[in-house]
Amino acid sequence: MGVRMDIEQRYELITRNTLEVVDEESLRALLAEKEHPRLYIGFEPSGLCHFGWMLVANKVKDYIEAGLEVIIFFADWHAQINGKLGGSLENIQLCAEYMKDSFESLGVPRDKVKFVMASEILDLDYWATVIKIGSETSVARVKRAMTIMGRKAENDEIKTSMMLYPLMQPADIFKMDIDIGYGGLDQRRAHMLARDVAKKCGWKAPVAIHTPLVPGLKAMNRMDPMESKMSKSKPDSGILIHDSPESIRKKFEKAFCPMPGEYDNTVIKVDKTDDGESAKSGNPVLEIARLLLFNNGSKLLIERPEKYGGNMEVASYEELESAYQNGLHPMDLKHAVAKGVADCLAESRAYFEQHPENYQKFLAAIQKD
Repeated sequence: MGVRMDIEQRYELITRNTLEVVDEESLRALLAEKEHPRLYIGFEPSGLCHFGWMLVANKVKDYIEAGLEVIIFFADWHAQINGKLGGSLENIQLCAEYMKDSFESLGVPRDKVKFVMASEILDLDYWATVIKIGSETSVARVKRAMTIMGRKAENDEIKTSMMLYPLMQPADIFKMDIDIGYGGLDQRRAHMLARDVAKKCGWKAPVAIHTPLVPGLKAMNRMDPMESKMSKSKPDSGILIHDSPESIRKKFEKAFCPMPGEYDNTVIKVDKTDDGESAKSGNPVLEIARLLLFNNGSKLLIERPEKYGGNMEVASYEELESAYQNGLHPMDLKHAVAKGVADCLAESRAYFEQHPENYQKFLAAIQKD
């Protein structure tokens, strides 16, 4: 862990740039009890990786520095149940190999995390845990939790097998003896279900840590952040981690970027109830800058002709937002953020140029299908 940190230093590192910790007292107690608590984040291997993954990679690096044992969990069976990649387990597992490369390309050292595939832990004990969780969970709550799959309970296309999915996520946590569940705010329901079941069954309740959802480039939906988040399924709205600078610039030029006064700049408030998922509405270009471009002293260069004010360097999100409210043109903002994003992804692009094998295998498989 390098220089030994005290509990409060580790706590600050673990919780920085997060929306919510459930709960703070339990996290401090856990850090006092264990030198290397076990944290996990789960992913469905279901497609190409977008820029929002950088937020996750940054937090994983924080967790490594804080001395946590980090498990990156690839939910291959879950993805098959959810009908991802045509339900092909072979393609889903190819995607998982590409995702391992993606994390490494974003600066996560492969030897400092443990990659686990769901199909590696699904045994009789696991399914007994799923059944026990189901016996403690109402059908209504399972349906509400199906939003973690990117699906709505009223959807007629929901298959019976999909009802297992919300029960499997808590089972993953208990099977791997997880101390801390980490995810975007969209994973809150799964974590809260795990905590509730743990209390009912006398099991260890995981601490839950949630980070914001990075928005896509289209208009944001204040009522449903799941509809607004960046997604590989929305090509024009999402930035892939291996996109070229020119592609990134073109996507940002089409981005929704309302003028000052046309967006709501209220602070994110997290509803602490099971089904409370609220997020900041507003300007996705500013949001992407806020969440991802001002880490570790980074600055953003705004390039423009002298007749429009000349070049300007900003060192914080607050400074950028103030400039925008005071007349910075939307296209200048878009171009500056696009360049900032392209610079952030330079190492990822270089990685895939040098290590294209898993990426190309996955692309070939899904294009064939």
